[in-house]
Amino acid sequence: MAVIKSNGYGHGMARVAATLADADGFAVASIDEAVELRAAGVDRPITVLGGFFRPTELAAMGDYHLLPTLHRIDQVDALAAAPGGAPIDVWLKVDTGMHRLGFHPREAAAIHTRLAGSPRVSTLGWMTHLANADDRASAATDLQIDAFDRTIAGLSCPQSIANSGGILAWPHSHRDWVRPGIMLYGASPFLTDTGADHGLKPVMTLTSEIMAVKLYGAGDAIGYGGTWVCPEEMAVGVVAIGYGDGYPRHASSGTPVLVNGVRLPLVGRVSMDMITVDLRGCPTTAPGDPVVLWGNGLPVEEVARRAGTIPYELLCGVTQRVHFEEMDGE
Repeated sequence: MAVIKSNGYGHGMARVAATLADADGFAVASIDEAVELRAAGVDRPITVLGGFFRPTELAAMGDYHLLPTLHRIDQVDALAAAPGGAPIDVWLKVDTGMHRLGFHPREAAAIHTRLAGSPRVSTLGWMTHLANADDRASAATDLQIDAFDRTIAGLSCPQSIANSGGILAWPHSHRDWVRPGIMLYGASPFLTDTGADHGLKPVMTLTSEIMAVKLYGAGDAIGYGGTWVCPEEMAVGVVAIGYGDGYPRHASSGTPVLVNGVRLPLVGRVSMDMITVDLRGCPTTAPGDPVVLWGNGLPVEEVARRAGTIPYELLCGVTQRVHFEEMDGE
């Protein structure tokens, strides 16, 4: 069940769905995302992880052949009371430790019994979500898996536990359905490594170019607030990228970029439209030279850590003014 919510983690939801056409199914966050996929011609099963907010949205679930994820008792009531129509497949979420959405384990058996006998339900499955699967040293994931197994013991149903972290590090979390997300895009779900450590390749490479090369003297302050000062006479490159494009505003001085394939450090604050880099390691740099912000040759995980965030946020945060170019097979 390929997770392609949030515009395919910033890669373009319809584009990702077409690329992953052999997936057994897809998962999105909302009905709107699911309807967009149907309009793009996607005919695979689509699970709506957020379920529905109002009973009136149940009709859309049936009309578009979607699988709602139920996590509140009023959703169960609405489905049970819904007027006649073709039965739909449903996921029920149990809260095994995320403590966000889901039914308490003690509610599971009664809810399952109630819906298993409903004429509005075809297939009834159970899922949970792992809260600490980004940390392989945490004992929480095994506790959640055990809680899930105890909750559904004796229930005949499809099961789904594993997200990307579960897929890579907890084989016993693999059930009827797995839900890969960040790993589909070449990034690691874990705290301290990169996708390359797991044989994953980046799908997105964010690039720009040098728009100016400036020579400054010792003591000259660079950018807003003058937070970085030249230690000597040196060249500084201005790159056409900024937080208006989705480059992280809080990336600190020293965050790496690749200029002509050479690893160079960011200096000064990130602006809306520009960043500045120390060119002492690549003195022949000229306007128009290519710059890689993350992707091939520069893991997005490393940039995210320097910005105090996670790769999910960087990938999802690329803005509409960035031009996308598809490069199949590269």
